[in-house]
Amino acid sequence: MADKGYSTGKIRAYLRRRGIACTIPERSDLIAARKRRGSRGGRPPRFDRTLYKRRNVVERCFNRLKQFRGLATRYDKTASSYTAVVTIACILQWL
Repeated sequence: MADKGYSTGKIRAYLRRRGIACTIPERSDLIAARKRRGSRGGRPPRFDRTLYKRRNVVERCFNRLKQFRGLATRYDKTASSYTAVVTIACILQWL
């Protein structure tokens, strides 16, 4: 799932080649360009509205984790210490 900023043909083609199913809403300028081309514009990409609504849960989780300043600015340089900070932040949010 991604927002409209990732609604380009190149990104969709890349995901399709890798076998990744995506739920990305189509930008209004891409809709207008497709309609302008008429029958040569092709079909609109598949979009599952109910699945996209669940993206909000993930976005809210990221926003709550970014309340931890060290996590948001990535003070920890090694992957293991950063993973530890993310784990601690998740535990604190869960508690």
